[in-house]
Order: sequence, then C-alpha cells, then structure tokens
Amino acid sequence: MTEKLFVDVTYEVERGYVARSPPVVALSLGGLRRKIEALMLPDDVVVMLKLDKTARLERDRRRLAGRPRPGFAGTSA
Repeated sequence: MTEKLFVDVTYEVERGYVARSPPVVALSLGGLRRKIEALMLPDDVVVMLKLDKTARLERDRRRLAGRPRPGFAGTSA
C-alpha cells in the first residue's frame, strides 16, 4: 500500500527550497521531491510538498519568468 508523506517546505534566497522534516535543501521543487523520495527507499511513499507563502511566491515567479508577454518583440500577440 502506498503511503502519503506531507512535507512542509519554505524558500530561502541563500539556500533554495528547504524541507523542514526531513531536513533537505534543493534548488528546485522537483529536486527536493527526488531527494526526499531517495531518503524513503525502499518504502513506497508519495511525497506531498506543502508550500508556505514564500515558497509558493517563488514557484509562481519561476513559472512566469520564461513566458513571453504579449505586445513585445518576438511574440505572436
């Protein structure tokens, strides 16, 4: 049976994404999830990241950074 593991995550400018328990640091949310899953082996665990406000804002900032804005050179709008 698969268990769910809820992990509290925050973002620190100097370190990146930081999980509280287990204490893990990574530059991306995907990297953080992979590191936590590796610590849980051989258990079959689904890692659920619970982002605080700082981590959510950073995730959103990174998501929007690569999107072209309408009305600028090189865009179709």
